[in-house]
Amino acid sequence: MANRLDEILDVKRDEVAAAKARVPVEALEARISGLGKCRNFYRTLTGRSPRGINVIAEIKRASPSAGLIRSDFDPVRLARRYEAAGADALSVLTDERFFQGRLEYVEQVKEAVSLPILRKDFLIDPYQVYESRAAGADAVLLIAEAMPGGQLMDMMILANSLGLTVLLEVHELEMLLQVRSLIGFPQGRYSLLGINNRNLKSMQVDLSTSVRLSEFVEDKRELVSESGIRTRADVERLMGAGINAVWIGETLMRSVNIEEKFLELFPLLGG
Repeated sequence: MANRLDEILDVKRDEVAAAKARVPVEALEARISGLGKCRNFYRTLTGRSPRGINVIAEIKRASPSAGLIRSDFDPVRLARRYEAAGADALSVLTDERFFQGRLEYVEQVKEAVSLPILRKDFLIDPYQVYESRAAGADAVLLIAEAMPGGQLMDMMILANSLGLTVLLEVHELEMLLQVRSLIGFPQGRYSLLGINNRNLKSMQVDLSTSVRLSEFVEDKRELVSESGIRTRADVERLMGAGINAVWIGETLMRSVNIEEKFLELFPLLGG
């Protein structure tokens, strides 16, 4: 299946090779050995929220589909605003070529807030899992369509051994049915299932993807809906489907008043 993901993964393979040449994995392991425990991303996203749904707020400057999203981009300032608004966890985009991110944003944000941090990138090699932990990430995104099943399992085992939570992302029902049994592997309470509402072929976003695929997920507490969340009606639709967490980026990043937009989308129930 030729799509934008394939193009990105081709670039990522070259980037990983270059990173390995610059910083050997042994140096990353040495840094990890001096770090404390990860913040509990799983527990944060599966707990009960006073807003009725948990929120991963994303820090990103640009994307291939939207172009430049926020010109006054300051990851630390944005992270603090998200935390003040009531976000439960943060996603930090680190891909440079397509999203204008940087790996060091993870460490900068981790030092600035108390929320769990997920590194969002296109992970295809164990080296990147070590790299994520060394940068201070508490969780990583693994895209099921980006690697064979055996490699995906190896990456999940490695992430678990380093204390990282995995958000395992799918885009289509066929892939969901293939990998849903991996949630809880190799150890319970270290993995979540993400349903991305963006079609990899057309790049169109359809919120009904999460609603439809959620019917095939037994424990919706471990389910995260990703992409295309723009209005309070969208949030209520996902809540009505029993989905426990959402991942939202562009809608908040385009807002002049992030705190006001967050409250509009995710008001305290009964408040």
